[in-house]
Amino acid sequence: MNLGIETETLEFKKSTGELKEAMNSISAILNKHQQGEIYFGVKPDGTVIGQVVTEESLREVSQKIKNSIEPKIYPEVKKVVMDGRNCIYVKFEGSQTPYFAFGVAKIRVADEDLTMSPQELADYIRKGDKEENRWENLVSNKFVDDVDEELLKKYTNQAHDVGRIAIEYTDKRTVLNQLELSEGNNLINAGKVLFADDLIQDIQMAIFATNERLTFNDIQRHHGPVLKLVDIAENYIKSNIHWRVEFTGTLQRTEIPEIPVDAIREALLNSFCHKDYATGQSNEVAIYKNRIEIYNPGSFPEGFEPQDFIDRPERPIRRNPKIARILYYSKDIESFGTGLKRIADACEKARVRYEFKKLKSGFVVCFYRSGKSEDESTDKIEKSTDKVRINTDKLNFSQKKVIEFILDNGKVTNKDVQQLLGVKDSRALKILKELVEKDVVVKQGKLKGSYYTIKKYE
Repeated sequence: MNLGIETETLEFKKSTGELKEAMNSISAILNKHQQGEIYFGVKPDGTVIGQVVTEESLREVSQKIKNSIEPKIYPEVKKVVMDGRNCIYVKFEGSQTPYFAFGVAKIRVADEDLTMSPQELADYIRKGDKEENRWENLVSNKFVDDVDEELLKKYTNQAHDVGRIAIEYTDKRTVLNQLELSEGNNLINAGKVLFADDLIQDIQMAIFATNERLTFNDIQRHHGPVLKLVDIAENYIKSNIHWRVEFTGTLQRTEIPEIPVDAIREALLNSFCHKDYATGQSNEVAIYKNRIEIYNPGSFPEGFEPQDFIDRPERPIRRNPKIARILYYSKDIESFGTGLKRIADACEKARVRYEFKKLKSGFVVCFYRSGKSEDESTDKIEKSTDKVRINTDKLNFSQKKVIEFILDNGKVTNKDVQQLLGVKDSRALKILKELVEKDVVVKQGKLKGSYYTIKKYE
């Protein structure tokens, strides 16, 4: 079997004994084309000869790439069988050019890997700094047909209604072209991030049992358009923080979160807006007993400190200016360069301690929690002449909504919960059962005539 000839994006190696040479090829191909393939077990003329492939040999290739190529890339490394012979196949991509193998930058010319001279490297870097060469402006692997049309329509209407664009929704192709998020049938990366689904747009969320990253009580991972991921992450946090209820002497009450929701959403939007998407790393939400951390895989601007953007009007430094501009149009971000100040102002107004952490691998917004346990700070609530006591620190977001419904209507049924929260019968039953177990509500009646009321205390 013969695979043909090597090209500017395709390289053959007889075995993993040529790993060092393969690293140079990866660097050269990335610097020229930002993606490529390598086969181990194939002669330079394309003849498949095969090689021994084990878990150890696959790991050896993966580790070599990890330790030799800078900036880091995350390739696909797997065993393939061709003409009955085992080979190793590596598919790689990256847009953080220039790439270096063992500290040296190469460039692909035909099937050769040539070393860049200092002048060539300087010219290459200057070229990469141009606006059209930014990652977000490059043509992506997604098409106009991959766009979530309902999301795009909702966005366009919102941006139009707040007066920041004159565009009205007609169809996907027209609107994406007007927003400069497509080239022909393809989306550019900014359009893919905002309105299509791809694994590079993902968020990992976890609730940890303590103040350390050891044991977790829940872990979730989602991928999709950024505007959807922000909503998912915001609801996840809101459902897993403490809320307290304040009364003003009337039946109207106010639910107050331990961390201001405006600050949470601002941190999430900034996290995706300034993410370095080329790294392949996930955004993260980590909920600990004493704090909540929102992690962005994108280093903070060199030479600046977070306080610089809070104390004085520094000019905004945007990793993804087009993504930021699109979010500005819809008023998801209010104005450029003010995100950290808005977070700080919201936290200071709510008397919530916060911290901005610069990491080598990214940036973290940390919100410190109130520290109250589930047995502390019980709110006493009066409605009509009946006295009820509800420990709101015990309740999650869904449970609070059910309690609010009971206080407004005197009771709640399983069907009421289904309609209120948009859940199925089994989920509604579980929520009500949890409220009974928490000693907050009591079940009245039997079978289809059963309903739930707030537990009263003498």
